Amino acid sequence: MAGGNAAHDVIVIGLGGMGSCAVAALARRGLRVAGCEQFHALHDRGSSHGRSRIIRLAYFEHPSYVPLLRRAYELWADLESASSRRLYLKTGGLMVGREDSPLVCGTLHSARVHDLPHEILDATALRRRFPATRPFPDEVGVFEEPAGVLFPEACIEAALAVAAAHGAQLTFSAPVTGWSADDHAVRVRLASGSVLEAAHLVVCAGAWAGRLLADLGLPLRVERNVMHWFAPLAGADHALLEPARLPVYILDRPGRPMLYGFPLLDDAGVKAAFHHSGLYADPETLERRVDETEVNAVRDALRAWLPDAAGECLASSACMYTLTPDEHFVIGRHPHHDRVVVACGFSGHGFKFCSVVGEIVADLVIDTVTRHPISLFDVGRFGAC
Repeated sequence: MAGGNAAHDVIVIGLGGMGSCAVAALARRGLRVAGCEQFHALHDRGSSHGRSRIIRLAYFEHPSYVPLLRRAYELWADLESASSRRLYLKTGGLMVGREDSPLVCGTLHSARVHDLPHEILDATALRRRFPATRPFPDEVGVFEEPAGVLFPEACIEAALAVAAAHGAQLTFSAPVTGWSADDHAVRVRLASGSVLEAAHLVVCAGAWAGRLLADLGLPLRVERNVMHWFAPLAGADHALLEPARLPVYILDRPGRPMLYGFPLLDDAGVKAAFHHSGLYADPETLERRVDETEVNAVRDALRAWLPDAAGECLASSACMYTLTPDEHFVIGRHPHHDRVVVACGFSGHGFKFCSVVGEIVADLVIDTVTRHPISLFDVGRFGAC
């Protein structure tokens, strides 16, 4: 399958969430895979760190994601079984806002289109069911049982282990400076001066994708976002903040970005963050220092929703969203190079899809098409190609 005397069938650039699942899926299908990562394994320089990620099924962003999520759940379960590590914890998921809010309306639309089991809870029912919460009187919650937590570092480590066990050659601390493709092969240039050659290339470069795919002119913007971990207040009933009594949640209230968060999972505290900051950055010079005003803004929002969780800030961590204008993904074959597959622009809601994106990428490399519905993610939809 490789061009000429190339040592590899496919090279994958980027070994975060998407790239790790891509190398695993490709290697499991018998391809000779090389993976290149500019940082060390399980690093915190990109978009796939932070100890926890929400996975949910009734997807407010668009109903077209639901079939992909169903398959993602299956593949995460397969990877969990193969790794003998916990990758997913079911907590249930709660989407809260006014009845006419984009979050509630979108969640209900996806649930109804795909006939997903769900409950609609008014403010009184929310307080009764989840005593730690403080919904406003005009708010409702949409609850779905399958939602929960993915543990991103464990997921990536498990995928990389599967890839390595199937013969993938994984190279870390190996920045890529460029690539080229012709009718016979692709070539990837590393900062070390080495050049790798293969029949195919997959670009899963996260916030650096815009640079490596400059020929596509994709309108990608990198947004800086910050995650926080808070200690429960002194005297708080921790049991009400734990997964048995508090699900993962997204809260949509006027005048603030959406707030999302997790139950108390360990002694690291209760994680909460705004979904968008509106602050754009260069991935090379991202400000990683977190200002006290950023902490206070999230804590104030948390105090109004989950007051017992809004104690001392134990830790904060910056990450990056690579946004497309419509906040849908970019997945497909490069329009000018048949040997190149692109997976980027995951817009801050992609991690839960890593397992199925890996499968899609493998389909596109091996078969040129995939059975999965990815028309929403068309590479050329912005007209810049």
